[in-house]
Amino acid sequence: MSRRFWSLLLLVGTVCAVAPTAAAQPSASTRPNVLFIAIDDLNHWIGHLNRNPQTITPNVDRLASRGVSFSHAYCAAPACNPSRAALMSGMRPSTTGVYHNPDDYRPHIRPDQTLNSYFRDQGYLALGAGKIYHGGGGRLEEWNDYQKRAKTSPEKPLVKKNFNGIRWAQLGGEDDSIRDYHTVSYCIEQLKAEHDQPLFLACGIFRPHMPWAVPKKYYDMHPLKDIQLPPHIKGDLEDIPSAGVRTAKPDGDHAAITKNGVWKEAVQAYLASITYADAQLGRLLDAFDQSAIADNTVIVLWGDHGWHLGEKQHWRKFALWEEATRAPLIWVAPGVTPEGAICERTVDFTSVYPTLCELAGLEIPEHCDGVSIKKLLRDPKATWDRPALTTHGYQRHAVRSEQYRYIRYDDGSEELYDEQRDPYEWKNLATNPDYKDVIKELAKWMPETETPPHPENKR
Repeated sequence: MSRRFWSLLLLVGTVCAVAPTAAAQPSASTRPNVLFIAIDDLNHWIGHLNRNPQTITPNVDRLASRGVSFSHAYCAAPACNPSRAALMSGMRPSTTGVYHNPDDYRPHIRPDQTLNSYFRDQGYLALGAGKIYHGGGGRLEEWNDYQKRAKTSPEKPLVKKNFNGIRWAQLGGEDDSIRDYHTVSYCIEQLKAEHDQPLFLACGIFRPHMPWAVPKKYYDMHPLKDIQLPPHIKGDLEDIPSAGVRTAKPDGDHAAITKNGVWKEAVQAYLASITYADAQLGRLLDAFDQSAIADNTVIVLWGDHGWHLGEKQHWRKFALWEEATRAPLIWVAPGVTPEGAICERTVDFTSVYPTLCELAGLEIPEHCDGVSIKKLLRDPKATWDRPALTTHGYQRHAVRSEQYRYIRYDDGSEELYDEQRDPYEWKNLATNPDYKDVIKELAKWMPETETPPHPENKR
């Protein structure tokens, strides 16, 4: 189907301005396909966002050049399981009670509520591979097919490091020694195959999740002598409440990394793993460009949360600060998205489910907590009055507007940062009375009611 036809189809739907109903929905044969790409633990260190000049991501940047990239997109939760459960169900942790990685989402999110199930029930062929839910494909019966976990035989690491669980390795061998290569290969096979239904194809790339174990050639692209540490200052934790200090755990990962003098090595390893993931994305995009569905497919790429590498003396995710919560979000929707646009509005990943529904001409299920951002896909500079909301545990939230980040912990303690003047969050303004009204306004966006942690979920 041509780009022109798809553009006209979307234009007609917009002019009519009628909310989708069962009668008004397009037939399965005219619905767009969906290429759904998740990259695990990928923070905003990607080329076109200019957060870190050392990163090498030509294929992420290539995808961004085709559509709209959100420079301020935030996870619903800064941990793999609750982030993915929220994105795939459209419901926030405060709705489901799924707050942390050990929490089993399945008793609290019905099978008919998940994104892949919903699209399958609407006539899509739901196929997937790699990490989409925490641990893989979630309930496999909700897919038409899901790749079995590929077996690999990586060569013995040339270099292997482990400091307090922060792990990396330089591998011998080539890209196919890592499962991500085979995840992408499965998806390439599906792009080449003929299907008699619209396709919902999910590709979950695991790197740069730890261990940062990738072929040595990716390390060589980031020479250790050239590595720069993330911006940081001494005493960064002195003006934040004790709940924030406990989150940072400066005597844990950061102490181990700095004591052993391997901070730059760890940054190199993370960058190398990003570049490996980007190379696998390149293989997928090459196959997509040659496929029969290239002109009639919505592409969405997302990272499930951010990652700290020593900022605020913190490592990993598991925090409510900028580095742990900000991740890529890129949309390419034929006839909707302009090419190479960057949207600076703050959005969170509960928007993904309803936006895909609207782009596909499907009703947005009532259970979705988020709203569609199709308006911003059409016009990235459009007005937008909704901040992003991130939750890390019961009654622990962050609200991110275009100017401020407001954090409130379960003990009532607070942090506030002016992100335009202080993009690395070095000055906590929460105790400054001049910002009382700012805090009051941002606090309105925090959940009014919250589901307590489920008794069976023990941390």
